[in-house]
Amino acid sequence: MDAQRLDVNLEAVADWMSERGLGEGPVDEAVPVTGGTQNVMVRFSRSGRSYVLRRGPRHLRSRSNTVILRETRVLAALAATDVPHPRLIATCDDPDVLGDAVFYLMDPVDGFNAGEGLPPLHAGDAEVRFQMGLSMADALAQLGAVDHVDVGLADFGKPEGFLQRQVPRWIAELESYQQYDGYPGPQIPGVEQVAAWLESHRPATWKPGIMHGDYHAANVMFSRTGPDVVAIVDWEMCTIGDPLLDLGWLLATWRQSDGSSVFSHSLGGHSGLASTDDLLHRYAANTTRDLSHITWYTVLACFKLGIVIEGTLARACAGQAEKEVGDQLHAATVHLFERAVNLIDAPH
Repeated sequence: MDAQRLDVNLEAVADWMSERGLGEGPVDEAVPVTGGTQNVMVRFSRSGRSYVLRRGPRHLRSRSNTVILRETRVLAALAATDVPHPRLIATCDDPDVLGDAVFYLMDPVDGFNAGEGLPPLHAGDAEVRFQMGLSMADALAQLGAVDHVDVGLADFGKPEGFLQRQVPRWIAELESYQQYDGYPGPQIPGVEQVAAWLESHRPATWKPGIMHGDYHAANVMFSRTGPDVVAIVDWEMCTIGDPLLDLGWLLATWRQSDGSSVFSHSLGGHSGLASTDDLLHRYAANTTRDLSHITWYTVLACFKLGIVIEGTLARACAGQAEKEVGDQLHAATVHLFERAVNLIDAPH
């Protein structure tokens, strides 16, 4: 397969690998790895060993290389933990090797993405699907238990004031969408109400830790032979913050008791899934964190995610994204804020 199709100069990669003792001779069996990410990924083999290369998108953004290098720091830090993750092999922090992009190599993960489809075992067994959700809660609890200082990530984020920054940060993001020509402004009922509630009910104390930043069912890979999560993937939003926001994110994006989902993916379309209460109870059984404010974190997840995906509508109005996708995500934003308001109004 030619390098242009793969968006990677594999001859340059092979030369770089040879300098580091990572095999000899040509790169074989190169194929693109597809999925939800916009980053470029290529699977190949060399000297009998399989690799996956990951770099930023074909058209790099201003922070693409920084994000990729941050991912490598996290993966390296997780190597000595029980958190399921892709195993880092080597990092190239020199953009000149590929002409513009840094990259890294990792071991392929023997698993599948439930956002793209379920194997017969998982599609045909409700108990396996039920346990898949619990395994997601287990993997997240394992991540939340890692001491970020002990694994070398003390300077990876700015945890001080993290919760206080959230509402102003995302309100500013929402206001920034006015820059897009044709965007009529945020037609999202409940924004002010949810923002005010979050500010007045913010937890007074919390414990910093590693946050994935986008923890949902399409950002993990499951075992082909059972329900276990074998790797948490797509670490580009990772930081040091409050890991309970990851739990709120999981609860906000999981299929709800009324059958609704923010994102449509293969797993969510099947029966027999664990409930959000099941996920919460499973996480609680494996953590020492105080979960008494979990409603707050779930509301914050709805608030933040809703604002993030509203940006696609704004870009679509200016002709920078597909209008159909923008309209779909705007509907999801409205749904997320409706859910947030319902959580606020529910007795606790």
